[in-house]
Amino acid sequence: MAEVEADDPCSKELEFQSAKAYLLTRSSKSGGSLYEHLSKVISNVLGERPNDALDVFEDVSREVKRKTFCGEDTLRDKMDISTEVAFSQIQEKLYKNNTVEEEPELSQDDEVETPLPNIMELSYYFEQAGVGMNREEFFKIWLALKQLVDTHPLEHVRFWGKILGTEQNYYVAEVEFRHGEEEEQESEGEAEQQEEEASDGSETEDEGSQHFDEVPKPAWQPSQLTPPEEPKSGANKKTYFVCNDPGKPWRKLPNVTPQQITVARQIKKFFTGRLDAYIVSYPPFPGNESNYLRAQIARISAGTHISPLDFYQFNEDDMSDVDEEQLENFVENLDFEEISVKNLCDPSLGNWVHHEQHILPQGRCVWWNPVGETEEEESDDDEAKEEQMDEPEPEVGPPLLTPLSEDAEIDGMPPWTAKPSTNIIPQYAIAVLKSNLWPGAYAFAHAKNFENLYIGWGHKYSEFSPAAVEPPMQEYESGTEVTEIEDPSTEEEKAVADLKAEEHEAEEMGEHDQDEDD
Repeated sequence: MAEVEADDPCSKELEFQSAKAYLLTRSSKSGGSLYEHLSKVISNVLGERPNDALDVFEDVSREVKRKTFCGEDTLRDKMDISTEVAFSQIQEKLYKNNTVEEEPELSQDDEVETPLPNIMELSYYFEQAGVGMNREEFFKIWLALKQLVDTHPLEHVRFWGKILGTEQNYYVAEVEFRHGEEEEQESEGEAEQQEEEASDGSETEDEGSQHFDEVPKPAWQPSQLTPPEEPKSGANKKTYFVCNDPGKPWRKLPNVTPQQITVARQIKKFFTGRLDAYIVSYPPFPGNESNYLRAQIARISAGTHISPLDFYQFNEDDMSDVDEEQLENFVENLDFEEISVKNLCDPSLGNWVHHEQHILPQGRCVWWNPVGETEEEESDDDEAKEEQMDEPEPEVGPPLLTPLSEDAEIDGMPPWTAKPSTNIIPQYAIAVLKSNLWPGAYAFAHAKNFENLYIGWGHKYSEFSPAAVEPPMQEYESGTEVTEIEDPSTEEEKAVADLKAEEHEAEEMGEHDQDEDD
């Protein structure tokens, strides 16, 4: 018998290594290998030891594959943040920025001067007056004003009010920069803008000289526009910052021009809450929503910012040099004696005055002569008379600190409504004034404290009454010639025909007798 040759162990090892390498091959789709999968399946079967393992083998394999899959779950990664959470994340900065580290204790004599007003005290008085916002919103506004004070060199800050919009609202802060600070910022911005314009202009000129001939320029020039008032004077006396919500960045509004105020008086538009929104109106408004907002703020301030009588006074030096109508600056009267609530609520309103300049029909607080000064060299009487005839009449408005008793009525309605905050406990009441000309404008006075606040849509009162429908026009006058009548009967037609025949015979007989006489 032939001996059976033993299997070669080296060949067996090579076959095993080749088979294992094949099972370890990675899949191009899932990235796993059959060896790893079988190992996990067998491990699960041995660990759980189910009945009828052969029948559930496919289910175990499928479950192992499902657990191995680790795809990206987009729903988990992208969380749906609600509006409340997003709003809280914005306002979280208000509270983080106000965490103060340990500072050395200040003595009672050391007072830190800050332009930040005590908003919570003002909210207490306005709450008694029944106007304003809740305390939480006032507190957030207070923190937002602190951010504004910390980031800008301001001398005076005041919460002007809140203007409502269709998409977002505007919180308005009225500020005054320290002397020279605002001018430096504006000059730096203007210098950068001029450099950009110069660089752009040089490039375009070089390109035009190379490729195009010189374009002829028209000789027509537009009529001279009324120049805007200088910063810190007239309608641009104060600077305004706005934000859509406390915690969002403050944005500075541009200065207002007379053209913008003039057109704003002729239109009425709701605010959207976007400063770059385009104003669609007739007549066309020269600017976007930021300019329209600034014009409305100037108009509201000029008509509704009031203070108790004698709280402010003019300097004696200014009164001696300038006419009363041209006075622009006033100071606080240190000897002011408080006025009782009863006198402040008097319907005559003689104890309240306007402390903002009136805006003239020209759109400025100080009238500008479009003709200019006459030349002194012309001495002829005729020429002087002609110049006087051509010279426009200067516009004059009520001077500063004019009593409210001189305000004009609105369609038979008083311009202001004054009342105490409560009649139940009159000894603790405060005087409250509401503007009927600008709905949403309020003022209060208590002892030596007073403040103005506006919360509204930024629109002036205007009585709306639909025009009466005119009677329909007549195409022609109604008469016998055009009036339709009933058709005549046969007998009436015959009678008319007989009458015409008799008249014709009579005419013929008359003509025959006349011929015989001749």
